[in-house]
Amino acid sequence: EKELPMLKKLGVKDSKQLSPLQRETLFDKILGVVKDFKIKIISASQVDDALNDPYMNLNWLEAKVSADIINELDGNKVTLDCPSTNIKAYKDYVKKLLNKKNEKIELIAEHKADENYVEVAAASILAKVTRDREIEKLKEKYNIQFGSGYPADPRTKEFLEKNHNKYPIFRKTWKSYKNVIMKKAQKGLGDF
Repeated sequence: EKELPMLKKLGVKDSKQLSPLQRETLFDKILGVVKDFKIKIISASQVDDALNDPYMNLNWLEAKVSADIINELDGNKVTLDCPSTNIKAYKDYVKKLLNKKNEKIELIAEHKADENYVEVAAASILAKVTRDREIEKLKEKYNIQFGSGYPADPRTKEFLEKNHNKYPIFRKTWKSYKNVIMKKAQKGLGDF
């Protein structure tokens, strides 16, 4: 907590309010200030597995990964950006997944915590920069260009439509992916 004023002084705020260059610049500065951190990268297949499990969804997957991180780090207070509309259920689920040493940890979960807590804003920057770097690694690995990887990006949409079955980079449970598959299937049926 004593580092929070330093994060504020650096200009740390919700990653959505910063440009890619600002986020990149802040990434290393944040790492120079924080006492400890952990970044977990969740693969497309892990997300698909979670979404194909009748007892799991993206919110529960996020809660599970958050609990894993809490269990790996030492601390007595955690602030989470809650993706669920049911904050109590989300918080209770995270608590249920904590190990014995963390069962008494103070846990704060709020919507828009990345706007209201500098520590969550810092985590959002680390997450966003890591995501952007992973996207760039995929582009290099497969020697492809597909835009940002977000569904609103026209380059991503076009790439997905033309290459949905050529690269193992798409989440099969992604709505944009499913829409392309459905569209292709409907075209196929109409050809008869």
